[in-house]
Amino acid sequence: MDTKNIVLVGAPMDAGKRRQGCRMGPDAYRVAGLDHALADLGHTVIDYGDVAPDAVETPDHSHLFALPECIGWTQALARVAAEVSPRGVPIFMGGDHALSMGTVTGMADHAQRVDRPLFVLWLDAHSDFHTPGSTDSGNLHGTPVAYFTGQSGFEDFPPLPAVVPTNRVGMIGLRSVDPAERASLEKNHAMLADMRSIDEHGIKAPLMAFLNRVRAENGILHVSLDVDFLDPAIAPAVGTTVPGGATEREAHLVMELLHESGLVCSLDLVELNPFLDERGRTAKLMVDLAASLMGRRIFDRPTRSF
Repeated sequence: MDTKNIVLVGAPMDAGKRRQGCRMGPDAYRVAGLDHALADLGHTVIDYGDVAPDAVETPDHSHLFALPECIGWTQALARVAAEVSPRGVPIFMGGDHALSMGTVTGMADHAQRVDRPLFVLWLDAHSDFHTPGSTDSGNLHGTPVAYFTGQSGFEDFPPLPAVVPTNRVGMIGLRSVDPAERASLEKNHAMLADMRSIDEHGIKAPLMAFLNRVRAENGILHVSLDVDFLDPAIAPAVGTTVPGGATEREAHLVMELLHESGLVCSLDLVELNPFLDERGRTAKLMVDLAASLMGRRIFDRPTRSF
C-alpha cells in the first residue's frame, strides 16, 4: 500500500451553531485512537495540535450567531490548511461544519499553487448552501458551501484566494435541503445524490461518476464528512440528526472507493458532539471510516468493543 504523511489538525470550533459540544470533537478522535489506526496502516502521522481562531472585530449582525468567532476560525483554518497541505494529507478533526469555510479555502489555495483544480465531496444530510442573509436560524454551519463557491453575502468574511465552482462540488447523502438551496445548487450544476436516488440506484454510481470527473480534469479532492451523513441509529453523536442516513456498510464502501481513486488530498471530520455519544461509538465509527479512506481493507478491520 502507498503510505503517506498524514497531518492531524484539531479544529475545536463550536461557533457555527448554538448547541454546544463539538469543541470536544478533536480530543474524542484522539481518545478513539485515530492516530494509531492510521499509523497501523503504515502511514506517518503527525498531530499538529489544535488551531485557535484569530481575534476579529466585525459589525454586529444580531441574527447571526457568533459571527466574529466564525470569521476568526475561517481565517485561522485557511492559513493552517494552506501551510500543512504541502507536508501531506491533512485531516481536520472538528468541530462544527462551519470549519469547512476555512479548510476548503485553504485547500483551494493549495490547489491553485500546485495548478490543479480542487473538487469537494460533501457527505452530509444537508447541503449547507445558505448565505448569511438567507439563513433563518442564524447558524453559520449551514453556510460553508455557499462561501467557498463564491456566493454573495459574505462580505464580512476573508476574500477567497480561489473559488471552488459549484459544478466541482458533489453532495451525497442529502435528505434535509431547503427548496431554495436545492434550486440554486441545481442551477449551478452541483452533483446531488439524495437518499432517494441512493435507495434506487445505490451509492456507488454517483460517487464513481463524480470521481471520474475529478480524474478527467486532473483534479484533487477534498472530502468533508459530517456525522449526520450516517444514520443516527449507528452515529447518534450529532445535534442535527436526520433519519434515513447512510448505513455503516454504505459509508465504508464510499471510503474504500475514495481510497482506490487515489484522488483525496484532505479530509474534514465534522459535527461530532461527544456529549451526545454512547460510550464513544460514533467517534470510533468515524475513526474506522477515516482508516478505510486511508487504506484499511475490509478483512483487516478490527472487532469493535464498546
